[in-house]
Amino acid sequence: MKGQANIVAALNEVLTIELTSINQYFLHARMYKNWGLNKLNSVCYKKSIKDMKQADELIERILFLEGLPNLQMLGKLYIGEETVEMLQCDSKFQLEQIPKLKNVIALCESEQDYVSRDLLEEILEYEEEHLDWLETQEYQISALGLENYLQTQVGSGD
Repeated sequence: MKGQANIVAALNEVLTIELTSINQYFLHARMYKNWGLNKLNSVCYKKSIKDMKQADELIERILFLEGLPNLQMLGKLYIGEETVEMLQCDSKFQLEQIPKLKNVIALCESEQDYVSRDLLEEILEYEEEHLDWLETQEYQISALGLENYLQTQVGSGD
C-alpha cells in the first residue's frame, strides 16, 4: 500500500527518536549496572528493549507504506556522568520526544492514517509513563537525599 510521503517522512522522524533512545537508555543501563544500581539498570535496560520493539514496529509500518526506513540517522544522545545527571538527561530526552510524537499523531489524524496514529499513540502512552517514572525518581532523590535514594536502587532489579 503506497503511503503518503509526508507520513513516511514523519514516521522516519519517530524512528530516529526511537533509535536514539535505544542507545541512550542502553548506555545508562550499563553504567548503572557497573555501579551496582541494579534497579535503575533494570528499568533502563527494559526501556531500551521496549524502544527496540517500537522501532521494529515503525520499520514494519514504513515498509508496509512502501517507504524506506532510515536507520542511519541518530539524534543527540544526552549521557550523564552520575545518577542525578543521567536521570535529568533522560527527562530532557523524554520532554523533547513527547511533543514530536504528538505532532506526528496529529498529522496522521489529519491525513486519515489511523493505523499509524494508533501505533504512535501506543508509543506516546509508554513514553509518558516513563517520564512519570523519571519524575518520581527525581522527587525521591529530593525527598530522601541522594545517598538514601541510591541505597534503595542497589537491590535486585526486577
